[in-house]
Amino acid sequence: MRIDMHSHSTASDGTEPPGTVMRRAHQAGLDVVALTDHDTVAGLPDAAAALPAGLTLVPGMELSCLREGTSVHLLAYLFDPADPALTAECARIRESRETRGRRMVEKLIELGVPVTWEQVRSLAGDAPVGRPHIARAMVAAGTIDDPAQAFTDAWIAPGGRAHAQRYAPDPPAAIRMVRAAGGVPVLAHPRAGRRGQGMSDAQIAELAAAGLFGLEVDHPDHGPADREHLRGLAADLRLAVTGSSDDHGELSGHRLGRETTAPQVYERLLAEATGARPITAPPHRPAHPPAGPGPSGRDMPGVH
Repeated sequence: MRIDMHSHSTASDGTEPPGTVMRRAHQAGLDVVALTDHDTVAGLPDAAAALPAGLTLVPGMELSCLREGTSVHLLAYLFDPADPALTAECARIRESRETRGRRMVEKLIELGVPVTWEQVRSLAGDAPVGRPHIARAMVAAGTIDDPAQAFTDAWIAPGGRAHAQRYAPDPPAAIRMVRAAGGVPVLAHPRAGRRGQGMSDAQIAELAAAGLFGLEVDHPDHGPADREHLRGLAADLRLAVTGSSDDHGELSGHRLGRETTAPQVYERLLAEATGARPITAPPHRPAHPPAGPGPSGRDMPGVH
């Protein structure tokens, strides 16, 4: 089995609709893919509607957290999407994203960058505004040549000239919330420097004590030394090791399936989840369903 446990769609900061992500996952030879948009499950209905035969969808989310001003991302899998506490927390995070986004655009304008909030909001569509949307607006304005150039101290990296802080829960509290909703939490890209992360071993041990299931070790932004260290730490803390592409479509170079999770780890994750189950396509569905919008998730209970 080829299993990719981290991907994004236009429901957050990916560049392709959920259905397209599912079709690309199938074309990449994946058997299992998790859709983990930032602080929302709004893309899951369309992903499920477009799911090709032979591909399993793991409902998930990448939950934003903060530890002492440092951004920490928590992958949450197979939780109950109607859980009241988790739903309310995600709504609070998304509202703070909007406020943060407006402030960052204001700072960019003060620095002479010809972007507007309307442009950024248009790029985000119905999704929560994220820094990648702002980076894309900066490219469109001609200020930078590539979105990656926005994530520096000169612009919108943490501590950068146009960066602004937002609300997010403390990681141990977020882990307990995911567990209470029947979900399974994994720490995303613990050593991906450009994201402002870099939790110490002691901090990761604290998360393990709070109920963390695993570490996303095999990630495109992790070098060999980081992977070796994190594997040893996971073994010491009895945490699972996952691998994922963290695909964002065009923004990340279409890398679905570049990193994968071992089948035995996936089985352990399924055994711990009580909030939801993976989704498989009906047997009669074609392997490549026609392109087009799926049914809206707005009326699906728990979609937020």
